[in-house]
Amino acid sequence: MKTFIMSLLIMIKKYFNLINNRITKYDKRMRIVVGSLLMVAVMLIATFYFFDKAWIFIPTFLLVTYVVTWFTISEGIRKVEWIMLFIMPLLFTIAIYFFYFLFPVRWLTRFPFVVFYGLSLYAILLSSNIFNVGVKTNLQLYRAAFSVNYFYQIFTIFLIINVILSLQLSFIINGVLVSILSIVMLLHLLWTVKLDLAIEKEIWFYCIVMGLVMGELAILLSFIPMRAAISALLISATYYSLAGLIYSYYNQRYFKEIIREYIFVIIFVILIGFLSLKW
Repeated sequence: MKTFIMSLLIMIKKYFNLINNRITKYDKRMRIVVGSLLMVAVMLIATFYFFDKAWIFIPTFLLVTYVVTWFTISEGIRKVEWIMLFIMPLLFTIAIYFFYFLFPVRWLTRFPFVVFYGLSLYAILLSSNIFNVGVKTNLQLYRAAFSVNYFYQIFTIFLIINVILSLQLSFIINGVLVSILSIVMLLHLLWTVKLDLAIEKEIWFYCIVMGLVMGELAILLSFIPMRAAISALLISATYYSLAGLIYSYYNQRYFKEIIREYIFVIIFVILIGFLSLKW
C-alpha cells in the first residue's frame, strides 16, 4: 500500500511539472488576461442564478479561482506562498459574488459588475505576480503592487462585512467572522513586507490582537442602530487605520505624518457613523 501511494505521488508530481512547464511557455501578461476573462465568464454565469445556488457556486469559485491564480503565477511558488499568493483573488471573488445579490438583478447592474470584477481581478493577479517574482529588485513596482493590494483589501473587507451585517446574524457570529477576516487580511498584509517563506511569530501576535479588537468592534456595532453599510464602513476604516499603523511599525516606517493620517481617517469615519445613527 505504501509503495502504491509513493508511486501515485511521483506520477502526480511528474504530470504537475509537465503541465507547469507547458504553462510557463506562454507570456505571463497574456496568462493573467486569459485567467481574468475566464473568471469573468464564470461570474457572469453565476449572476443568472439566484442565491439559493450559492452552495454550488462557492466551491466552484474557490476551485476555479485557485487554479486560475496558479495558472497565471505558476513559476517559483514555494512553501507559504501556496497560501499567501492566493488569499486576495479568492476572498475578492467570494466577496464580489455575495455582494452582487444586494443589488437589483438586471443587465443594467450585471454588465458593469462583471467588467469591474474583471479589471479588479486583473489588478489583483498582477499584484500577486509581482509579490512572487522578486520585487525587491524594483522598489517602485513593489510599492505599486502593495498600494493596489491594500486598496482591494479594504474594499474586500467592506464588501464582506456589509454582507455579514445585512444577514442580521447573532452578535457573536458577527464578532467571530469579522475577527477571522481581520486576522487573515492582516496576515497577508504583513507577509508582503518581507515576502518570507515562513510566517514570523511577531506577525501572528499582531494578527491575533487585531482580530480581537475588530471582533469586539463588530460585536459593539451589532447593538447600535446603524445601517449595515455605515457599520461596514466604520469597521473597514478601523482596519485601514490599525493595519496601516501596524504595517508602518513592522516595516520601520513609523513617522508622525503617517500616524496623523490614519488617526484622521478613523476619527472622520466615526463622526460620519454617529451622525447616521437612527435614534
